[in-house]
Amino acid sequence: MACWSEGPLAAFGTGATGVDVESDRIVSAAVVVQDAPGVRPRVTRWLVNPGVPVPEAATRMHGLTEEHLQYNGRWPAPVMYEIAQTLAEQAGVGRPLVVMNAPFDLTLLDREMRRHRASPLSRWFERTPLHVLDPRVLDRQLDRYRKGRRALTDLCAHYGVPLEGARDAAADAQAALEVVRAVGRRFASRLEHLSPAQLHTLQAVWHAAQARGLQAWFAPGGAEKPVDPAWPLRPDLSAAA
Repeated sequence: MACWSEGPLAAFGTGATGVDVESDRIVSAAVVVQDAPGVRPRVTRWLVNPGVPVPEAATRMHGLTEEHLQYNGRWPAPVMYEIAQTLAEQAGVGRPLVVMNAPFDLTLLDREMRRHRASPLSRWFERTPLHVLDPRVLDRQLDRYRKGRRALTDLCAHYGVPLEGARDAAADAQAALEVVRAVGRRFASRLEHLSPAQLHTLQAVWHAAQARGLQAWFAPGGAEKPVDPAWPLRPDLSAAA
């Protein structure tokens, strides 16, 4: 039986006003669906007018100016609904969802859903769970002793995946999908017997262990940098309180 990495996959990516999932906003998003390796992917894109200022630092990251988003972006509420619906459709057909650094993108989407739709993202997956594959978590677990950074650009370079239009939501999602396929091939002997559902559960455990390791690494230097162990979605702060 072929490994899941050679089958249908979807990928999700976002562009945002910053890196704080609690206060920053989505300005662009994309879902990429590929039925098999080498097959032309189907791409759905969204452009959002966040209704808040877009910092210059964010524009330098994704190339989207506040003026461009005001004229070409849609209001957030219907976009968030469409994104959640699209992800639920992927879950409904059993297609795993690749999300690079899932706790950022999925938590950001959850907060936008709560903000504009008064509904958590998890409500869309009460009947059919979403099975997430996070190349960052997988790579850290399967090649844990390799030195160097593990950002998407680094993973693409390491696994020989081309990355065109970096920081574009669709380009990043497509690259993350290809990295997951490459990880699946390189570590086939360790992954092929695991289903995406089993891997989803394992990644939550692996990410928590990785977070504890990072926290311990920061501690001797006196750096106070909390690392959230939750994966693939961070709990809502008010609910956690």
